[in-house]
Amino acid sequence: MNLSRRRFLMGTAAVGAIPLLASCVGSGADAGPSAGAATTLTLQSSIQDAGPKAAMESVVAAFTGPKTTLNSVATEQFRAQLSTYLSSSTPPDVLAWYAGSVANTYAQQGLLLDVSDLWAPGGACAKFSPALKALSTAADGKSIFVPTSYYWWSVFYKKSAFTQWGIQPPTTWDGFIALCDQLKARGIHPLTNGIGSTAWMTSGWFDYLNLRINGATYHRELLAGKHSFEDKQVTDVLDQYKRLIPYFHPNQTSWDAQQAVQPMVNNEAAMYLVGAFCTQYFPKDQQGDLDFFSVPPINPAVPSAEEAPTDGFFAAAGSKNPEGARQLLSYLASPAAQQSFIQKSGSSNMPTSPEVDTSTFSPLVQKGIKLLNETKEITQFFNRDSSDALQTTADAALTKFIADPSDIGAAQRNWQAAAKQVFTS
Repeated sequence: MNLSRRRFLMGTAAVGAIPLLASCVGSGADAGPSAGAATTLTLQSSIQDAGPKAAMESVVAAFTGPKTTLNSVATEQFRAQLSTYLSSSTPPDVLAWYAGSVANTYAQQGLLLDVSDLWAPGGACAKFSPALKALSTAADGKSIFVPTSYYWWSVFYKKSAFTQWGIQPPTTWDGFIALCDQLKARGIHPLTNGIGSTAWMTSGWFDYLNLRINGATYHRELLAGKHSFEDKQVTDVLDQYKRLIPYFHPNQTSWDAQQAVQPMVNNEAAMYLVGAFCTQYFPKDQQGDLDFFSVPPINPAVPSAEEAPTDGFFAAAGSKNPEGARQLLSYLASPAAQQSFIQKSGSSNMPTSPEVDTSTFSPLVQKGIKLLNETKEITQFFNRDSSDALQTTADAALTKFIADPSDIGAAQRNWQAAAKQVFTS
């Protein structure tokens, strides 16, 4: 089965496997034409797994504001009908989805409620990191999203293996390349990946190389169609990607993202650039052995940036109870609501509120929180910062490039031609 990135992550339930939230159209409006504003709310959610679904039900039941109805249907139905929901004359008041290009696109269409007051001093999101604030801000400067959970991407490795091999995590790009050369000379595959049925995994390295060479602003603009995949900046990225290809385990094209951990389990491969959801794929007796380091800087002039797919909530501009919607968003952003959902769902995804008690979280997760709190920029992932359609062009271009990196120019031309079709359709 060909697993899309979103379908793949929906099936995970460990570190960072954040349930995608969505639902069917509904309305908090129960007032007639002359009855004034509604006094109830509707929250849309697509959580279907038993634990997280019960956790969300519990969180909503504990809300002391306007009476809130929680609706839930399949994510794919929500995604297909999201535009219809938001443009309806009686839209759902609050919808649970994710940050990135989708939220910004609907904000540009005037379909999302301005919740800048929640980010102002004293607001529910006031203490969230600047990177999260930037991620939740539309092009016009208005805040349109409330993030409540996220997870990080980094280069994962086993501490015991690094100790056995007498090596340390690199802090520079030259040091990273030197480490890969050293490992390969010893018969150890420096990198693993799973790009078979999960071809979107090829985008992980593309994203990070672009972030490290050209920066988050260029990366987002490229994925929004403001630059060409034939740019010299993309050539520079693919030049570095080409350097990495000999370091990957040769079976990467046969594995999916989960199967790619096996050579690390067996100490046949050393490192894996992947989301924190990978931890569940290791045997339980190795999970505590895992550690990570951020992809080292390449261009020192660009600010630090990390991939952190972020989920949360936005409200419909057409809500019949906008103040009630803001109340609900404030509650969902609160430390108590975030901690309750994490604990009751059985998930280990990270809260966005710095006031959540993380003392019981694993050292690995606490290190992930620190990484994201300190970075200058947060991006999502290729398809979250662009679209599923553009992700398809990346899957095709990058898998072909990895198979034959001899003609970077041709790879760029073909990619741009496919991307142009997406942006002009």
